[in-house]
Amino acid sequence: MAIATTNPATGEVIKTFPPLSATEIEDKLRLAVIAFQRGRKTPFAERAQRMLKAAEILERDKAEFAHLMTLEMGKPYKAAVAEAAKCATACRYYAENAERFLADEVVETGAKKSFIRYLPIGPILAVMPWNFPFWQVIRFAAPALMAGNVGLLKHASNVPQCALAIEKIFLEAGFPQGVFQTLLIGSQQVDALLNDPRVVAATLTGSEQAGIQVGVGAAKRIKKVVLELGGSDPFIVMPSADLDAAVATAVEARVINNGQSCIAAKRFIVAEPIADEFERKFVARMQSLRVGDPFDEKTELGPLATPDAVTSLDADVQKTVKAGAKILTGGHPLKMKGNYYAPTVLANIPKDSPAYGEEFFGPVASIFRVKDQDEAIRIANDVRFGLGASAWTNDERERERFINELEAGMVFINKMVASDTRIPFGGVKQSGHGRELGGVGIREFMNAKTVWIA
Repeated sequence: MAIATTNPATGEVIKTFPPLSATEIEDKLRLAVIAFQRGRKTPFAERAQRMLKAAEILERDKAEFAHLMTLEMGKPYKAAVAEAAKCATACRYYAENAERFLADEVVETGAKKSFIRYLPIGPILAVMPWNFPFWQVIRFAAPALMAGNVGLLKHASNVPQCALAIEKIFLEAGFPQGVFQTLLIGSQQVDALLNDPRVVAATLTGSEQAGIQVGVGAAKRIKKVVLELGGSDPFIVMPSADLDAAVATAVEARVINNGQSCIAAKRFIVAEPIADEFERKFVARMQSLRVGDPFDEKTELGPLATPDAVTSLDADVQKTVKAGAKILTGGHPLKMKGNYYAPTVLANIPKDSPAYGEEFFGPVASIFRVKDQDEAIRIANDVRFGLGASAWTNDERERERFINELEAGMVFINKMVASDTRIPFGGVKQSGHGRELGGVGIREFMNAKTVWIA
């Protein structure tokens, strides 16, 4: 894929960028090492001052950053503004809490003194996706930089202006050159970076296949890696739930970010006694969504990021229908300029079809009817993914079973799955390993050094 800004709402190529040369990459790696050696001893208070300044810049210029996000990947503008604001919140959170998260942890052993000290490890390669072009990066960078590490960003090739803007934010905030750098390179250059001894670890948010490639590349060099991959998140609704609230949230959870989110609900598993009503209301709301220009604040559903995304999504929908599924609404690309797909609801999903367990990246929902909680849990877990799960019930026993038995890194009860700076984010099974955010996330790329004083 060319490194370029292409407006997904029109197909217009706005700007292209040449990939970095080998010499330019070498210069950036050398600078990253220098920045780490100089900056690892920087006091937390000094780092926090800079991170708080980054938060101010994100809030001050959120309209400008939102425009870039919408232009490059088609996110509704109002959602892009909210994304920039969320990034500011993350910067503030780690500025205020990093020192506490990384304080020496005393362990009683009988020694005169024994404790764990958390120390930074060096330059970390971040391979990031296009769907949340600021948030995915900031949720890595804020804890990493506050911990004393340095970041090397290989962003998705269709959001280069977002990538460059983030580097400028940290420079303007006062972080020294080399502490956070954007590398405009193609995916084929990632393995060479993993092979460089100056890159000590990696984090990737993206597709299952990309995670395998980076995971294998890191493993071959015995380097730590955090992987946040795909999801086919279940959204379970039981008879005791507030049905209207569940339906409203279900639609939001499916079409958030134009349906292009790893934690968007994809499979709607509904108990038989309420299935008819849920289906009727859900389909009606999906049909009423306002589709159009993502810069129009009234738009509820914008374009997919690329033409290939539309082609791939439609192919999986047609395979599912051919296998026996029923289309309740939508099921086709929209005949309008840009990468638009109709809000779609599928039912009677065969097990051997893509909609049963694959990750549909777009506004396509699959409805499953179940007779009881046992069947709901079985279907929810009957996929290779395990990122998030949302369960709607007001029965305490049902709630406890969902919490304990759903195979997911995150379970939200009576709420859609969401990322929050204060709590760990990540999955199990083929959805990856390791965690971002919270106190757990900042420790992922630290040397937990045991100290024993006799």
